[in-house]
Amino acid sequence: MTVKLRKKQKSLKRELGLLEVFCIASGAMISSGLFILPSIAYAQTGSSVIVSYLIASLLMLPAMLSMAELATAMPKEGGDFFFINRSMGPAIGTVGGLASWFALASKTAFALIGIGAFVQLFNPDITPLTMKLIAVTFCILFAGINLIGVKHAGRIQVILVAGLLSLLLIYVFVGFFHIQPSRFEPFTPHGFGPIFATAGLVFISYLGLTHICSLAEEIKKPKRNIPLGMLLAWTVVSTLYILVVLVTVGVLDNTTITSTLMPISRGAEAFLGEIGLIALSAAAILAFITTANGGLLSSSRYPLAMSKDQLIPGFFSKISKRGNPVISILFTSVFMILIILFLDLKDLVETASTLVLLMFILVNLSIIIMRKGKLRYYLPSFKSPLYPWIQITGIIGYSALIVQMGVISLLLLGFFVCLGLVWYWLFARDKVWREYSFIQGVERVSGMKSTGHLFDEELRKILIQRDDINEKRFEKLLRTCEFLEVFKYNRPDNFAWMIANKLADRLDIDKDKLYVLLKKRQDDFNSIVHPGIAIISHIIPGYDKFQILFFRGKDGFFLCDDKNQIHALFIIIASDDLKSYYYQCLMWLVQIAEQPDFKEKWIKETSTEYLREIMLYAWKKRK
Repeated sequence: MTVKLRKKQKSLKRELGLLEVFCIASGAMISSGLFILPSIAYAQTGSSVIVSYLIASLLMLPAMLSMAELATAMPKEGGDFFFINRSMGPAIGTVGGLASWFALASKTAFALIGIGAFVQLFNPDITPLTMKLIAVTFCILFAGINLIGVKHAGRIQVILVAGLLSLLLIYVFVGFFHIQPSRFEPFTPHGFGPIFATAGLVFISYLGLTHICSLAEEIKKPKRNIPLGMLLAWTVVSTLYILVVLVTVGVLDNTTITSTLMPISRGAEAFLGEIGLIALSAAAILAFITTANGGLLSSSRYPLAMSKDQLIPGFFSKISKRGNPVISILFTSVFMILIILFLDLKDLVETASTLVLLMFILVNLSIIIMRKGKLRYYLPSFKSPLYPWIQITGIIGYSALIVQMGVISLLLLGFFVCLGLVWYWLFARDKVWREYSFIQGVERVSGMKSTGHLFDEELRKILIQRDDINEKRFEKLLRTCEFLEVFKYNRPDNFAWMIANKLADRLDIDKDKLYVLLKKRQDDFNSIVHPGIAIISHIIPGYDKFQILFFRGKDGFFLCDDKNQIHALFIIIASDDLKSYYYQCLMWLVQIAEQPDFKEKWIKETSTEYLREIMLYAWKKRK
């Protein structure tokens, strides 16, 4: 038969390693929460603001652990949107996706404005319009970097975060020796109540941590790198937050802290002079840059994921030749530019914080629904400890924080939820039908069968992609399949009989039935994929059937009179349910055949057993 490889849908490339994961997650956290917010928080609670940062860090644990589990089970673009969509259905998924995208894009725009604000330190006469134009310029710059490729955006993030962490470590190390214990007295001037209220205020400092999950499909070894990268980022940044705030409170007096929006820079000025002021202001600009770069990188994946699920127009899922969601990046960049130029960022950021808390509640519900659904292929490599109590604690804690945000934020939250549901009803309701975990859980409890367990099958395919199961399975076949020598001309029906004899038992199919199936395709038997090399491939009835077989003709042989002489014949037979794997294997066999020295080695080798080593070598070399 003629070998026709299906055109593979363009997908995102796995190019982010552990270091990039750590730096993107860390960079997304360190910005206004560290360089501006401590002065506002100190005014509310005094020196005990250090405890508020610690409590806020602990409040982040339920969301982080839940996201880490879900991301290792389903490493797909869109992060929390994908998890919510697959656990609670497309209606709630639409709300979740739009909310996550809007929240992260708004916070990224706020970080871009922060760059302009700190530039004001070096040029006090800068106008608000100029600050906005600086923010827009950086937005365009980061959009260009993201369009070039996620690898480049990740590398730039590594450099930026390395510089930022270095400056903060110097600040902590040098500043520690200038701390005055008297600055911490009294430790709780306003009592213990404001400590917890302030924890809600500074909680937004940690919100960037989980957005790395929206890049899960572009992360190498997601089973290891996602949970480890998130845990490292949380540990390092939480520790730095507490130490930096500790030093700042210890070196500045009460009046100075509460009267500036640059507390860390003023803290450095207190013990390092003007050089310290400039250095930590530069660190603040670096922090806003890392947040903006990581934020654009992560937020642009939400429209991509929603488009693939048909919840928004299909052109958002367009992938460029470089493997980037070009339309999604451009759309998100334009949105951020518009809100920088024309909208009130303060109100947007407050709304964004409320939406993120809503997402955390839904994510913690998602992990409970996924576990209770007892899905066969829900197999996370990392499992959240203390389940379900830590998730229940998170839901209660995040709900309390939402209430603390005030009536206006609650009204805006309700409006946004209604807007998402209306969009789903008008645009996506008739386009989308999907099984999800909650339905299957209800089915299991009620005993009423209403699904075809298609979601379980989707999880199986995600698992195969996550663990490179197809590649491992193919390599195992290469190590166990049979290699046969051919010495003379054989009629096609003789070849069909030889193949049926060799593979009938392995495929668990009757020998005569397999022979008949192969005979029906004999007119297309010889498919030349490379001079002297041919492939015979067949799709047969059945389930989970797949085998390969190899023939070698040292002096060359013919399958029929009107075909070219060949030295290698590859046989591949699969059942219809393994079509995707079948096409992958066809592609891999073609890649093996096209290796420059493969044919020569294949012909010269004296032992058929060593042909296996030639195949395995060519298989590994193709990468």
